[in-house]
Amino acid sequence: MTPSRSKLGRWLVVAVRLVLGGVFIYAAWTKLREPWLLFAMAIDAYGVLPEWAVLAVARALPWAELALGIVLIAGVGLRISATAASLLMLVFFSLMVRSYAQGLAISCGCFGADEAISPRTLARDGLLLVASIFLAAISFRNPRAAA
Repeated sequence: MTPSRSKLGRWLVVAVRLVLGGVFIYAAWTKLREPWLLFAMAIDAYGVLPEWAVLAVARALPWAELALGIVLIAGVGLRISATAASLLMLVFFSLMVRSYAQGLAISCGCFGADEAISPRTLARDGLLLVASIFLAAISFRNPRAAA
């Protein structure tokens, strides 16, 4: 790889880190500024968790998203943070696709409680999933490029 391509690759990794981190921080902020029960209702609409788990996830997930966003932006422990982001995005995306395929007209819960699952939300979250997988793959393939 030529030095200019290597430099471009590093800039791409940094850009993906910043975008993903920013998205996670924004998602956390939108959930934390509203009453947590609104987010709990969005989670419950998916119909996959018992009530006690819905309540626990509604309280904990925004804080986990905030921490993950900060760590991604900082670039600390990128293998772990990018893998965690990929797994989280995979869960989100899978649940959204399942719900959309079942014809459920529910909020995705992504950025607050008012955004319905649509082809647009699926495309956005699918792109974020691809970006997080790219970042995780790069962090394992070439640790120096991920820094």
